[in-house]
Amino acid sequence: MAFRYRLGVDVGGTFTDATLIDETTGEIRVGKVPSTPGDPSIGFIEAVHRILRDAGAMPAEVGYVAHGTTVATNALIEGKVARTGFVTTEGFRDMLEIARQVRPTLYDLLFEKPRPLVPRHLCFGAPERVDARGNVLTPLDEGAMRRVAEALRREGVASIAVCFLHAYASPAHERRAGEILREVFPEAMVSLSSEVAPEFREYYRASTTVINACIRPVVARYLRNIEVRLREEGLKAELLVMQSSGGVLTFAAASERPVFMVESGPAAGAIAATYLGGVLGYRDVISFDMGGTTAKAGLIQDGAPRVTKDYEVGATARAGVGASRGSGYPIRTPVIDLVEIGAGGGSIAWVDSGGVLRVGPQSAGADPGPVCYGRGGTAPTVTDADLVLGRLNPDYFLGGEIALDVAAARRAIQERCADPLKMDVVAAAHGIVEIANAAMVNALRLVSIQRGYDPRDFALVAFGGAGPAHANRLAAETEIPTVVIPMSPGTTSAMGLLVTDLKHDYSTTLIQRADLADLAAMAAVYGKMEAEGRATLAREGVRPEDTAFLRQVDTRYAGQSYELTIPLPGEGPGDADIARALDRFHAEHDRAYGYSASGEPVEFVNLRLTATGQIARPRLRELGTKGGDATQARKAVRPVYFAERDGYVECPIYDRYRLGAGCVIEGPGIVEEVDSTTVIHPGYQAEVDRYGNLILRASPMG
Repeated sequence: MAFRYRLGVDVGGTFTDATLIDETTGEIRVGKVPSTPGDPSIGFIEAVHRILRDAGAMPAEVGYVAHGTTVATNALIEGKVARTGFVTTEGFRDMLEIARQVRPTLYDLLFEKPRPLVPRHLCFGAPERVDARGNVLTPLDEGAMRRVAEALRREGVASIAVCFLHAYASPAHERRAGEILREVFPEAMVSLSSEVAPEFREYYRASTTVINACIRPVVARYLRNIEVRLREEGLKAELLVMQSSGGVLTFAAASERPVFMVESGPAAGAIAATYLGGVLGYRDVISFDMGGTTAKAGLIQDGAPRVTKDYEVGATARAGVGASRGSGYPIRTPVIDLVEIGAGGGSIAWVDSGGVLRVGPQSAGADPGPVCYGRGGTAPTVTDADLVLGRLNPDYFLGGEIALDVAAARRAIQERCADPLKMDVVAAAHGIVEIANAAMVNALRLVSIQRGYDPRDFALVAFGGAGPAHANRLAAETEIPTVVIPMSPGTTSAMGLLVTDLKHDYSTTLIQRADLADLAAMAAVYGKMEAEGRATLAREGVRPEDTAFLRQVDTRYAGQSYELTIPLPGEGPGDADIARALDRFHAEHDRAYGYSASGEPVEFVNLRLTATGQIARPRLRELGTKGGDATQARKAVRPVYFAERDGYVECPIYDRYRLGAGCVIEGPGIVEEVDSTTVIHPGYQAEVDRYGNLILRASPMG
């Protein structure tokens, strides 16, 4: 049977979304089921079953499955990681305990560093030492290494992380240690820092390797369970998982290096926004993904999402400021630069001891969910507030699959928020929404203004089940001129899984002055990484003509302790390539920090290479209906609260599926579809483009 379909499944904290594309007709079908936090694979399989059943498709007709998941991050946040051992150079076993001096709140005397993922009694030192240039100072004591392996076996660890000093410069000792560990303790999984993150700065390298080791058994088991169940049901498709940098890995590669997929789910949304912006001609985009548990914002410039290597897993998400630096575990792998805050549709509203209304970061999640779901929730949420304000249709949530209880939502807001604050219930509901909006505006500013970008130069692509209900207000606050609401915004992240390429990232530390750079040494390192990437992509079935490479170099002024990643043009690299990279560095440093010093010496620190296997992307399907009056799609009128009008107004409600290309809706207005609701505020208008996207802008009518 010939392959006909491509399937993307994104497991979120509240819902599991699926997108199925028929490659013969271009039809796109979406599905949504509640997530199953106890075992996310159950929700995954249920989403696959439902969407294939609704489409009348056979499992054997699916030729491509891509998956976005938060299972790796959740394992770290919830402490459900494998029992792990840590082996390092003798004398450095306290590396994980000491960690670093960075703290999220400078004057908090009660701050406690995150507890090490490996307890001290499972940390061991082995006699060996190499210097920063890779010269052996003390040979590896293989006898001592065997005793360490035996001790770890007695402790019953499931996984082992190995990080020797300067292993990025000479990995021989680490590789031999890995061989000994596998000989003595073959049941354990072994992660070597020289394979996971071969870069300088030993604590960051160790942290990355330990995280990989801790989650490796968990992720491998999770992916294996999914693969076994899919194969049993006759689905023979290639199975891929989204990685943090925006590409996809095979299940096998992700099981070996799961640290590369810690932000798998959120990355898919940023990739979808990049793709959609490119199709519509917006190369500078801010992606905004508001789901049930969190809201995420990312910046796409010149058609590519910003990628960072300074990221923390499990950092505390706070509604006001996003993830706090120093409160999580650092990783040194490429991650799409996202700000994630605890302000989703399920974020809980509460009154603190000082009598101040707060929203998040705690979430009602998928179980029990908001009060209005009627599943046992008692704490009011943003979704309950939106319902009380009339912005959600109680009879058409998820297309009517869930009937929302307006009275219960009002009662919860009254008891938990309005009464303690001596406020009217509607004023309290509006306050909840505005507090959540303020937190999300701050997230948009964090990824734009605080990175040196003006949000007025970008378009906002808003999606997620709750995103379109809040996007218009956020755009008004940040003066973003254009908002794009894609079709089926609640499942846009799942679409992102189907429009990205296979990708593998490699890095090697090679510190040298730019004006004294050993170009032959740089070419040799790039050549080695390129050969490794080419071989990996070939094993995954990528044809040579579909293979591409991106060279980058981490660059800094001599004496700095932080770097900027700069593209390195050319194939050499040659003198002209170096000169262009330096010009780019000075310009980027000026943009990021407000100054540059072109006369100062510059250092190259890490060489980076991204190997990409290009995959055919599906095309957006154009609407069959064009023109017409939006009134033909009007299905009701109901009272909706807008602060701009000082209360409730009789607001027209539109069925998105009946809107043709070119239709214009003047605000106030509500556009409903199965998986989301778009709120158009007074003073704004929405126009339907040829693909069915809603384009929101300030109305020329005022």
